[in-house]
Order: sequence, then structure tokens, then C-alpha cells
Amino acid sequence: MRKYLVILLLIVLYSCGGADANFKRGEKYLALGEYFDAANEYKQAYAKTPPKERPLRGQRARKLAFCYDRSNQTQKAIAAYRNVIRYKQDDAQTHLAFARLLLKNGNYKEAAKEFELVMDSLPGDVLARNGLRSAQMAPEWKKQGSGYTVKRMDVFNSRRSDYSPMFCGDENEQLYFTSTRNEAQGEDLSGITGNKNGDIFFSQKDDKGKWSKPQTIESGLNTEHDEGACCFSTDQRTMYLTQCASDPSYPRFATLMTSARSDAAWSAPTLLEISRDTLSSYAHPAVSPDGQWLYFTSDMPGGMGGLDIWRVRITSSGLGGVENLGEPINTPGNEMFPAFRPNGDFYFSSDGHPGMGGLDIFYIKAKKSEKSQVISDKYESSQGSGTNPEGNHTSHLSPVTSHLKILHPGFPLNSQGDDFGMTFEGLHNRGFFSSNRGDGRGNDHIYSFENPEIMQTVKGWVYEMDAYELTAAQVYMVGNDGTNLKLSVKGDGSFEQEITPGVDYVFLATCKGFLNHKEELRVTESKESKEHVLQFPLANISAPVLIDNIFYDLNKATLRPESAKALDELVNMLNENPNVTIELSAHCDYRGSAQYNLTLSQRRAEAVVNYLIEHGIAKDRLTPRGYGKEKPKVINKKLTEKYPWLKENDELTEEFIRKLENNQQEVCNELNRRTEFTVLRTTYGLFDEKGQLKKTPKPKTTKKNEQEEDVFIIDI
Repeated sequence: MRKYLVILLLIVLYSCGGADANFKRGEKYLALGEYFDAANEYKQAYAKTPPKERPLRGQRARKLAFCYDRSNQTQKAIAAYRNVIRYKQDDAQTHLAFARLLLKNGNYKEAAKEFELVMDSLPGDVLARNGLRSAQMAPEWKKQGSGYTVKRMDVFNSRRSDYSPMFCGDENEQLYFTSTRNEAQGEDLSGITGNKNGDIFFSQKDDKGKWSKPQTIESGLNTEHDEGACCFSTDQRTMYLTQCASDPSYPRFATLMTSARSDAAWSAPTLLEISRDTLSSYAHPAVSPDGQWLYFTSDMPGGMGGLDIWRVRITSSGLGGVENLGEPINTPGNEMFPAFRPNGDFYFSSDGHPGMGGLDIFYIKAKKSEKSQVISDKYESSQGSGTNPEGNHTSHLSPVTSHLKILHPGFPLNSQGDDFGMTFEGLHNRGFFSSNRGDGRGNDHIYSFENPEIMQTVKGWVYEMDAYELTAAQVYMVGNDGTNLKLSVKGDGSFEQEITPGVDYVFLATCKGFLNHKEELRVTESKESKEHVLQFPLANISAPVLIDNIFYDLNKATLRPESAKALDELVNMLNENPNVTIELSAHCDYRGSAQYNLTLSQRRAEAVVNYLIEHGIAKDRLTPRGYGKEKPKVINKKLTEKYPWLKENDELTEEFIRKLENNQQEVCNELNRRTEFTVLRTTYGLFDEKGQLKKTPKPKTTKKNEQEEDVFIIDI
């Protein structure tokens, strides 16, 4: 009997000693923020602690529950908190954390009881109050539903976590996202999640709309560290991303990085210093549609508790001052994953507002006449398409986000799990997001969403006349409802913007070194979505500009009726650029005598000038000049695409043409027979007789809602 007692005592002593060792290792991992590894150690410490050591088991269960919660092991965290309560080591904060996990697991009735218990002890606690509201209303929100349809996108997903999708490309033909799949770099498993460290992957959409298998990025972008949650600058040349470096002796803090694109390759990331605070995390970047602000998530001092959403101004000389978005967006809970719809609507995820459990997606609608002004005090208080559990916020509004109304898109976009990381396919209310709904291991997956809306949009294309798109152009959009926006064009020279029925719009495209071009659009009501397409061909100030579709009678200078459309467009262009004078030139091919061609071309140039004068263009702005065959056409790059047998800078001289085949000769002769204009001056009418700059007349007084005429100067 003594022998057995000694053995039993040794086992107990070994178990206690082993439990302490596990607990100490758990404390070390916890201090480093490695919750998954800490949970494994606390689990062993708890298992090795004798049942009679009830207070100690309860304390270790509490540590275990916290780490399970932080590593997204919801059901295990719930079980651990039940043990904390069973061993009477609970307090109000224990029940609050327990209730929030029950909510995330969809145990709404039990969660409500726990939240009520917390409010007895902490009657003013915001998280408890909002949690109780969530538990009471979530079943009804789920029953009510919304206009959203949601579908899991297995083409992007793996058995690990895949999250934070982000569109890229002028036609949204690429999707970047974060994944911890086996193909991610590095061999070690993360002590935070138990999965591999994340890398950024991308998928390409083909002409038929089919997405490719996700690919790794073969550059220095991804490392053995944790990379993810990326976004792009408005010109898509800079990637902002989150990186979390590993250090066996130092806590892990997320940082924001940038990567530059050269051709199709992304550079190795470099640190983007938000502040000199190295003990706070910076993550989840999002660039505002106007490119002026970088939004991000941080736990830096000065916030409202948990993780908050902040912003910093982007300037040509670097980043400006940092601002907390304040109430009503931020709460004592966690606000994360900011995102923008291209129309200016602001989306984010929160577990502090009333929702369905875990992180829910919320949004704020941008005021339609101020779509370029994002997250300011200029937002409309209109209902969204889904339910609105939050209602109006009226107290303690931050100057950054005053007068805002938080909207909830409802179920099924939101669920009892974590829902976050929105990206939108153009202006339409469709795209992708991430969620861990229904995954027992807590892994995130990518889902598609769509909420069909009747909306009208305008798509414009800005390009050089007879040449390529102008990516440096700016488009001014003015509406008689007060809209006044400055729009940037994408890499293909296009822009897209939502427009409002019943509004008259004026669009003016400008680019340095080019003449302006204006288009007007009147938007009528429509029972279905409609896209209006506008073209903005800009004339080069420093090179001859071809006037297409000018036709003359054979061997005469008489303009044919079908020339009227092109000539009227030239009249409009000159009216839109009233300070410009031009030389109007006509050219012939080499056939016929030099004198005959010179005379014919002069008469043709004069015919065009006379048409312009008859239509209101001042005579002293126009100089007719016939060149005959003296100036053969010089081939530009655009023409080589249409005629591959020609090369850029080929000059279509008689000698060059005669060496070609007969059909090619005729094409070249046709190219030589052309009418062009060249800008001579851009200061017409700006100076008086003494050479002094004339005073700009004051704008006319207009009635309310009547659009004033804006004065635009050519940017030379």
C-alpha cells in the first residue's frame, strides 16, 4: 500500500509540475500574441491540474478561453468559458466575452440571458447593450432577409483561410486576396492561427468571365512573414498591404507596407510609416475613391477601445496627420476592414454595433452630389436596401464623421460568423467578400454577393484624336443638382460614374498639352439599369490633328453634305476652346501637277474656313493653308495597328509609295489626301490692345438650382 501511495504522490507532483511548465510556456506565447500556441499550452496545463484545484482550474480555463477566442476557435472558447463559470472564477467581463461568443455561434437565446446578466453589473456598458439588442433582433433580421444573394466561390478557396479579396485592373479582371494555403511561402505554422503565414495570391478572369486557378505572385512581394489585406492606389501603380513579421522574442505587430508595380511585377514591400509608435498595429488599408485618404485599422492610443478605423491624408510629399473616425463608426468593440464602393459609399466590419454575431458588415451612403467627399460631414441620412438595426446616432459625434447614419445590409450578406473584406465590381452592388460562416475550424472563405439595383451610369473614354487613350486626363462633372466632381481616368482612358435621373450634366475633359472637350448629358427616368457612353477625343496642341470624314467633290473644293457632322464637331471644339487660333490645312496626294494640287488644296482649306465662319467662328481665329503634296503624311503608331505593313514614322512620299503594291499605294494616297488643323495660339482674346491681361468677367447671377457656367483654362 505504501508503494502505491508513493507512486500516486509522484504522479500528482509530476502532473502539477508539468502543468506549471505548460502554463509558463502559455504565458510566454500569450505575451508574443501567439494565441494558437498559447492555447495548446494552456489546454495541457488545465488538463494536468487536479479537479480538486477548482480555483486554479477556473483561472487556467479563463486563459484558455481567451486564447481560443483570439484564434477564432469559437466553440472551444465557449466550452472553456463554461468551465470558468463552473469553477466560479467568473466576473462581469467573463460573462460579456462568453455572451459575445454565444452570439457569434448563433446561440441567441442563451446570449441574451448572459448580456442581461452583464447589464445588471455594468448597466452603462455599450457592448453589453448592443449585444443584447443583437441577440433579440438577429433571428428577425435573418427571417426578414434582404435583396442580397450570396454564393461561396470555391474557385478561390482552399481548405485553409482565404480572405480580403480586392479587384484590380481597368475592367476588374484580376482579383487579389490573402491565403494561408499550402502554396504560401515558408514552412512554419503561425503561432497565432495554427495555419501557415498568409501570402497574397491573384486570379485572372478570361474573356468569357471565367476565373483562373489562384496563382502565386512571382516577385519579392511575398515573404516568409504574414502578408495580406491589400488595396491599390487610384492609378493601380501602388499596392498597400498588411505585413506581420515574426520574432521569437518580441510581440508581433501588424504594419502597413507599400509595393510598386513595374510592368506586371510587384516590388518587395517597404514600410509605410504612419507614426513613430512601434507598439501599435496598423492593418487593413483602403484608399478613398478620390485617392486623397488612406484608411486603416489600428489599436494606437487615442482610440475608442479595441481596434478602431483611422485615416491619414495622402499628399505628394508623404502622409499627413492621422485622424480617428470617432463615433458613430468606432465603438468600444472592434472596427476593421474599411472599404469603399466606387460611388463613395463607405463599408467596414464591426463587432461593436448591433449585428448578427461576430464581425458584421456596415456601411454609410455617400451624399450623391459630393461623391468625391468621403467620410466627411456631408452624407445623406437615407435608408439602405437592407435592414437598419443600428438606427440614427446622435450623441458625441466626431468632427470627422458627424451627421452619419450607420446602415446594416442584413442577411445573408451578414451572418452569425465574421463577415468582412468587401470589394466591388465597378459601380454595381456586386463583388466579393470573406466570411467564416459555417466553418467549424474558423477558417475564412471568399463569397460572391449581388444586390441588383436600378441605376444609371455614364462611361466615358478620353483619348487623343487619331491616337491612344490619355491616362493623365481629368474629367470635370457638373450637374444642375449641385454635383461638382473631378474624376480621374483609368489606365485605359476610361471613367465611370453613377448619375441621377432628372439631372442635366456637363462633362469637360482636360489634359495637359491638349484642347478641352465638352459633352452634355440629360438623364431621363428608366425602369431598368442603363449605361450612357460618351467619347472625349482631345486635340493635340503641338501636332497636326486629322479631321476625319471631310469629303469634297472630285477635283473640286465643294464640301459634300456628309462632311457636315465632322465640321460641326470642329465648330463645337473651337467654341469650347475660345482662346485658340488654328491653321486649317488641306493636303493632296502626289498625283497631278504641283501647282494644280497647291491651288486645289488652298481652295479646299478656304472652303472649310468659310463653313466655320458661317457657323459663328471669328475669322481672325482661322488661317486657311493649302499644302498640295508638300507635306506627306507621317505614320503614327495607331495607324500601324490598322496597316501592319506600315511602320511608325514612315513618311508617305511619292518614292516610298511607288515601292508598294497597288492596293497599298491606294491606301497611302488616301492617307495623304487629308484635312488637318494645327493650333497656332492659345491666348486669343486674353489680352487688350496694350498687351495687358483682360479682367475675367464676373459670373452671371443664376437662379437656385440653375447651373452656372464654369470657366476652364487649357493646361499647356
